[in-house]
Amino acid sequence: MRLTFFGVRGSIPSPGPEFAKYGGNTACVHIQLDDGTDIVLDAGTGIKNLGQQLISKQSDIHLLLTHNHWDHIQGFPFFSPIYQPGRNIFITPGMTTYDEHDAILKQMTGSYFPVHHKSLQSNIVLEAIDEEINSWQINGATIYRHAMNHPGSGSSYVIEADGAKVAYITDNELYPPYRKETDFLQWVDFAMSADIIIHDAQYMLSDMPAKSGWGHSVAEEAVKLALASRAKRLALYSHDHIRTDEQIAAIESHCQEVIAIAEDDLQVFAAAEGLAIDL
Repeated sequence: MRLTFFGVRGSIPSPGPEFAKYGGNTACVHIQLDDGTDIVLDAGTGIKNLGQQLISKQSDIHLLLTHNHWDHIQGFPFFSPIYQPGRNIFITPGMTTYDEHDAILKQMTGSYFPVHHKSLQSNIVLEAIDEEINSWQINGATIYRHAMNHPGSGSSYVIEADGAKVAYITDNELYPPYRKETDFLQWVDFAMSADIIIHDAQYMLSDMPAKSGWGHSVAEEAVKLALASRAKRLALYSHDHIRTDEQIAAIESHCQEVIAIAEDDLQVFAAAEGLAIDL
């Protein structure tokens, strides 16, 4: 299994030289299984560059969406494979509290985009899986999901394949002021012994309490989860759109200091566009 980050920002893309090291594109992670299966997590602006790589293939694409907020679907109209005649693209919507499974397609209508989704030549299949079903197969991978703590909710995912476990938990507020969809101990069970946890770390303690309830976590909270889950790696993800490379590096360094104090061997790093990890 190879995991590659194509978009790591939250809320809105961040162009400019001060955002170049970690990247300015919004959420998108690609997982390629050993058998060649392509699993894509979210369709933020990072999916555009991924599409340039996948256009050379004809195999199926499996897109797992967390939710329909703009930064997680806005790259889809620019994803080259959707314009390939006969290309099969299977989309699993997130478990949102608003029943809008086709929101990713509805953005491609006359009011929002010049190309209507009904004119696409690819075979796009929306696979809205019953919310009572929490695990299923995609070729050699087993997919698990949990409802995330975020306004409008949505899905977090665990992908197990090729002897590896990836937990993708973005736009998740571990300690929200509203009713939790999933509590901390449930997250620990969900991510237990993961080879890598990709977790929302958009905020710092200094952002609180002003942004409490906005649906994102403080970086130190993500570290706490990774430690409790006995994970091997933690990727700090969904960087705030105003956070410069220098500021993200400082958050990364601070979290590494927390790990050192805990005398744990957890590897923690800030996710960056183009970073590829073999698991």
